[in-house]
Amino acid sequence: QVQLVESGGGLVQPGGSLRLSCAASGSISNIYSMAWYRQPPGKQRELVASIDNVGTTNYGDSVKDRFSISNYNAENTVYLQMNSLKPEDTAVYFCNAHLSLVGQFIKSSYWGHGTQVTVSS
Repeated sequence: QVQLVESGGGLVQPGGSLRLSCAASGSISNIYSMAWYRQPPGKQRELVASIDNVGTTNYGDSVKDRFSISNYNAENTVYLQMNSLKPEDTAVYFCNAHLSLVGQFIKSSYWGHGTQVTVSS
């Protein structure tokens, strides 16, 4: 029905930048919000950034002023620009979307499979 496919992860040195992308596809009627979460090794999943359908953004305290989430465009793709990366940013990054399917009015949450980001020298 719905697929969220993340890309753009990899290995980067401290202070470097990466841009993650998440493309949503399927029988989508409306996307109410999209977000990025991350799960560091041995820790719980946490919110990185989110954006809703009127452009309201929300960021985790540890990434404010370093990360930026884009508005999802007509292709249902959201980007996460990550600058000034630190070793503690190392995690699997997951895309999340709250959306409704064509012909339905129920809003459901969908997750991607994640992309690994490693910040290390």
